[in-house]
Amino acid sequence: MEIILAGLGDAFSPVTLLFVLAGVVLGQFVGAVPGIGPVMAMAIAIPFTFGLDPLAGIGFLVGVNKGGLVGGAIPAVLLNTPGTPDAAATALDGYPLAKQGKPLKATKMALFSSVTGDTFSDIVLITVSAPLAIFALRMGPVEVLGLMMLAFAVIAGLMGRSVAKGLIAAALGLLAAMVGTDPEHATPRFIFGRFEVYDGLPLPAVAIGMLAISELLARLAQRQGTVPAIRMNWKGDPADRRVSWTEYWGCRFTMLRGAVIGTIMGALPGIGSTAAAFMSYASTRQASGEPDSFGKGNLHGIAAAESANSSVMGANMIPLLTLGIPGSVSAALIISAFMIHGVQPGPFLFEQQGRLIYGLFGAMILANLLNLIVGQLGLRLWTLVVSAPQSFVFTAALLMCFVGVSLASGGIFGIGLMLGFAILAFVMTSFGFSVVVFIIAFFLGPRLEISLSQTLALLNGDPLALLNYPFGLALMLAAPAAAVMLARKRNVPTREEVA
Repeated sequence: MEIILAGLGDAFSPVTLLFVLAGVVLGQFVGAVPGIGPVMAMAIAIPFTFGLDPLAGIGFLVGVNKGGLVGGAIPAVLLNTPGTPDAAATALDGYPLAKQGKPLKATKMALFSSVTGDTFSDIVLITVSAPLAIFALRMGPVEVLGLMMLAFAVIAGLMGRSVAKGLIAAALGLLAAMVGTDPEHATPRFIFGRFEVYDGLPLPAVAIGMLAISELLARLAQRQGTVPAIRMNWKGDPADRRVSWTEYWGCRFTMLRGAVIGTIMGALPGIGSTAAAFMSYASTRQASGEPDSFGKGNLHGIAAAESANSSVMGANMIPLLTLGIPGSVSAALIISAFMIHGVQPGPFLFEQQGRLIYGLFGAMILANLLNLIVGQLGLRLWTLVVSAPQSFVFTAALLMCFVGVSLASGGIFGIGLMLGFAILAFVMTSFGFSVVVFIIAFFLGPRLEISLSQTLALLNGDPLALLNYPFGLALMLAAPAAAVMLARKRNVPTREEVA
């Protein structure tokens, strides 16, 4: 108890408080700029934390990561341009609600849901990190492969107009994920002599091109430049500018479901917050009594996505702190910061660095509180910004996309890829294929391929060996069952939809 109290005291010291606050502010800013994101900011900031106290330096990085989760939802809601890939699910209902003249309500719901899911995940991390880490360690390649197959089936069935088109979009995403080095044999594939894609197609160029550029170009081509990007009615019903306690409490089960999904998936290395957000959104839509209301400005859709993607952050720290295994790119960067300060994450960390770990737990809770305060102060500012003429707002967003992708994806080549995938997104949308399913499949493709290779090696050509992995086999069998169930629940498509 003495070590715990000492660690919490360190977390609330003025120096640590200042750096966590600076991290949250920076995180919300870079999260709100499409194409940059908190991961890039963390990577740049790591060398500058070398001269800081370990808790202050790592607390700063945690603040950047948590702030980026909130910041990424801001352009997703206001401009349908996700600041980070995991905010794409938030845009599905956040942007329609903003177009109805309720951008403050949508962004506040995103903020409250994000902080709620993040806090839930942190509490799980603090209380039951060791048992969850043991469970994650027992998830071998077969179980991870089964989980991913189930995730693909559910997402493809719920996100597209039809299960068949959803599966085709997922296959195209997996094909794009195969560009680059084969993870099993380290041989190049589909690079066509371009060394820039030797490590695969850059995610920022693909995601920003398909989710942001195509939408921005379409919006710029539709209207005159003097039309505001979002119409704000400041003299209307005050209820349209806030989230009441009744509305927040009405989403409690949605946020709980999203937080549980995000926590479980965050504890499994390699899954990520993007998949958690879409799985939570899909399960909430499936459980809703009014599934047709989703995609039209439903608060439950925002709550489901934000509570899930934010809860992944705390859960990513479970395998990191107890096993030394990063669950995501941001967790890998935090491991780098630990090692810079001479701290080795692993089973002995709680015994050897207990004060630092509990100080880190305190800094994470503090970052959640600061996220809520800073977010409340900044939301009105962002909403005022997008009330400017759309010719200014969208061209500025377009410029930020170009700059962010240029920095993250290797200059002009990355920009060319971004524009190419923007054209692909336009074609897919025209024919009724889900761009979101493509992005998820592309994001999870490398992990799926590795799990498949490892599973085939374990089976050694004997399908009956799957009987030795009952949990993984059950997940694999659940995938086609879920696809069939979702297909039967859909209405018969019209001739226009088929076309």
